[in-house]
Amino acid sequence: NLSDFLNMETFSWPVRVYYGDTDNGGVVYYANYLKFMERARTEWLRHLGFEQDELVRNESVIFAVRSAKIDYMRPALFNDLLHVSAKVTAHGRASITFAQEVVRAATADPQQSVLCLGEIKIACLDAKTMRPTPIPVRLLAELKQ
Repeated sequence: NLSDFLNMETFSWPVRVYYGDTDNGGVVYYANYLKFMERARTEWLRHLGFEQDELVRNESVIFAVRSAKIDYMRPALFNDLLHVSAKVTAHGRASITFAQEVVRAATADPQQSVLCLGEIKIACLDAKTMRPTPIPVRLLAELKQ
């Protein structure tokens, strides 16, 4: 199980806001926060030594978002440097729940740096049938270390 991982430190990934991430006012378009969170989860998995294309090819496993709860607090702006975190908060046999946070990197007041909070539930699916399947043993073993 993933219980040992629940006590690990939060993984964080830097994301720069590009012009294409923003609306015509220079504010990050709301759906792009989900993309930023996806990058952080992908880099978290990579940090643990797993590539998603190899998991599909070798384990016939894909990870898909089952649900997303997003709270928007403050806007991110063009050219901001953000830090996007990912922390496992719960798990099941074929699912992982992440708490994710998007913060502005250079803010004097930490309370003002939190831009977006998310709870993302991920399902582990068989790549061929698209039905739930157990999280690969190899990944679980790595998470327990």
